[in-house]
Amino acid sequence: MPRSNEAERQPLIIPTTADTLTRPVHSRVYKRRWLVLILFCLLGLMQGMVWNFWGPIQVSAGHAYGFTKADIAVLVLWSPLGFLPFFLFMWLMDKKGLRSSLLLSGFFMLFGAILRSIPLTDLRLRRWFIHGGQFMNGLAGPTIMSAGPFLSTTWFAPDQRATATAVASLFAHLGGAASFVIGPLIVLAPNKTDSGPILETALPDSTIRSRIQLIMYTELAAIAVLYAAVVLYFPSRPPIPPSVAAASQRLSYRNSMCRLFRNYRFLMLALAYAVPMGVMSGWAGVLDMLLTPAKVNQVDAGWIGFWSSVGGCVFGVAMARFADSIRGMLKLILVLLMAGASLSSTWFTLTCLCRVTHLPSTAAILYTSCILVGIFMNSSVPIFFELFIETVYPVPEGITCGVVTFLANLFCGLLLFFLTFYSTDPTWVNWCLASSCVFSLIVILFFRESYDRLYLDVFVSV
Repeated sequence: MPRSNEAERQPLIIPTTADTLTRPVHSRVYKRRWLVLILFCLLGLMQGMVWNFWGPIQVSAGHAYGFTKADIAVLVLWSPLGFLPFFLFMWLMDKKGLRSSLLLSGFFMLFGAILRSIPLTDLRLRRWFIHGGQFMNGLAGPTIMSAGPFLSTTWFAPDQRATATAVASLFAHLGGAASFVIGPLIVLAPNKTDSGPILETALPDSTIRSRIQLIMYTELAAIAVLYAAVVLYFPSRPPIPPSVAAASQRLSYRNSMCRLFRNYRFLMLALAYAVPMGVMSGWAGVLDMLLTPAKVNQVDAGWIGFWSSVGGCVFGVAMARFADSIRGMLKLILVLLMAGASLSSTWFTLTCLCRVTHLPSTAAILYTSCILVGIFMNSSVPIFFELFIETVYPVPEGITCGVVTFLANLFCGLLLFFLTFYSTDPTWVNWCLASSCVFSLIVILFFRESYDRLYLDVFVSV
């Protein structure tokens, strides 16, 4: 099993004397870990639903509130912009634990849901409140999107860590998937458009607004209940750690940041993750816009996005469980997943350009290619996270995943920023997705893996 050199691994957490290695290690897992995981996942679900609320109903939102395509891109852009103060959340998680960071993130989600649900009659002011609410929801992203590995290490045994990481990390994606279906099914597209079913009579804008308002009120109630549950019970850590790695002392916040940005292998892997995942997030947020030129209506585009995200979440948990059963094979799994993502994203891109490529473009082909993109990309997230942590151990999990998630949102923000100026023909976004997957595959092939945390758990605990 390959290991990093001594310079990269210093200082190790556990002294390597014979007395220490033979000293019994006390560890325990608690049943309450499942309640902690469920609460975290449900908050992630709601954060993802609010983030992806407007993209799947962009035509209806345009009629109801006067949003343009550029406005929809900005509404999606608020989520990556919410990662700008990620240093604060990572510091809070490192110093005070996950409870404090999650309470702050949950407050931002609740305040944002209240802002965008205020039923103002002035549409111009209402749009500003909606933008503010989306930004507040984006501020919850640094904790929701990056704390999964920290939670899994803190609460779960080594043979359950990858699975717990997958479940905690992918529920935000599942929330985005739910928005693909809930929005178009409840908020019908207006008449005389190519993005929804043709109604017998024109749907009034007031009716569209009332249905959008209904979803926002429901999401507000769900967030309020979940936040109250977190306030009542969400411990930062168990009384007894579940593994040697969880009990180990970690580097300080400042030393961790210095270690990360001086580790070229981490920076190499961070780019392999951040570029395709950032592009993928922006691509998924405007999927309805990208499928409109292919004559796909709003409801069908929602179902395509839904099965793409759900397939990735289910397959991601399965791959993480597989990684738990055969440890030390994370790089090989990533190579296979990113190769599949490269092929499927290229297939989807060429299918959308059927007028140029003359390839068959049917609903079945669009469904299949798009769903495969979601399966390969989303299922690679927990595998990336686990490999990040193994590569830079003993840097704390929350700091490591916070940095790479910030980089992914930086690339997502850049994509959406350019989309606000070049939204007339957005097919170039598909090419960005395909090329980013190929780039990631090449970088991973040249990456040298190491498993320092696994070495500590397997050998020191024996």
